[in-house]
Amino acid sequence: MTAEELQKVEDIVNEQIRKHLDVKVENMPIEEAKKTGAAALFGEKYGDIVRVVSMGDFSVEFCGGTHVANTGAISAFKILSETGVAAGVRRIEALTAKGLSVYYKELEEKLLKASKLLKTNPDKLEEKIQHLQNENKALRSEVESLKSKLAKDAAGDVMDQVTEVSGVKLLAAKIEDVDMNGLRELGDQLKEKLGEGVVVLASAMGGKVSLMAMATEDAVKKGAHAGNLIKAVASLVGGGGGGRPNMAQAGGKNPEGIDDAVAKVPEVLKEQLK
Repeated sequence: MTAEELQKVEDIVNEQIRKHLDVKVENMPIEEAKKTGAAALFGEKYGDIVRVVSMGDFSVEFCGGTHVANTGAISAFKILSETGVAAGVRRIEALTAKGLSVYYKELEEKLLKASKLLKTNPDKLEEKIQHLQNENKALRSEVESLKSKLAKDAAGDVMDQVTEVSGVKLLAAKIEDVDMNGLRELGDQLKEKLGEGVVVLASAMGGKVSLMAMATEDAVKKGAHAGNLIKAVASLVGGGGGGRPNMAQAGGKNPEGIDDAVAKVPEVLKEQLK
């Protein structure tokens, strides 16, 4: 059920509660009960005598459950959850009367605590949260921008490390203290500078190793495969990974193996280009 449908159910039930309808319970022969128009909701097998529960003209049905004497005794009705229990059958869990009062009191306490934590009034809480979300988004953007700048600074002028393997340009380099997102962004920039070829970058940050490889379309046509390349060197940094022919990444836990991993790249690429 949609939120709108659940709200409609709540509204209908609460309307009948406010009408303070008397709840009438009668035991009668099943054929007589059927003539009243009573609904047999669950398709059960009924005996000769059935229990019919009616609430004014709003509801008349076969029911063996517990009922209040008057709908007003329910006070109010609030749906908490709705699930499917069988084909065409939905189960609604709701609170009424005292239970609902306790529920709203607990919600109010949580609202007041949240407002206090955010140093605002309850009626301004939504506005405060929106402000914090916008501020957080701006700060994240600033952090990513700074990380990108740090990655560029860490890389320095690595283009002088470009070599050629079987006619394909290769840039394999170790970068200091850059995470995977930073490596990918830096890889895109270096690949653009390279024009055509393969870029492999490795970095360690917080004891964790990140490996990233990119291959241009022309390099892939000549046999380069970033996923297999990364897979071949990742074991040297105590990790594993892979990916597509044009882009792949891996993680590891042995920073000491980065130099060996970078040194092995030309050998692996040469095998691919045969």
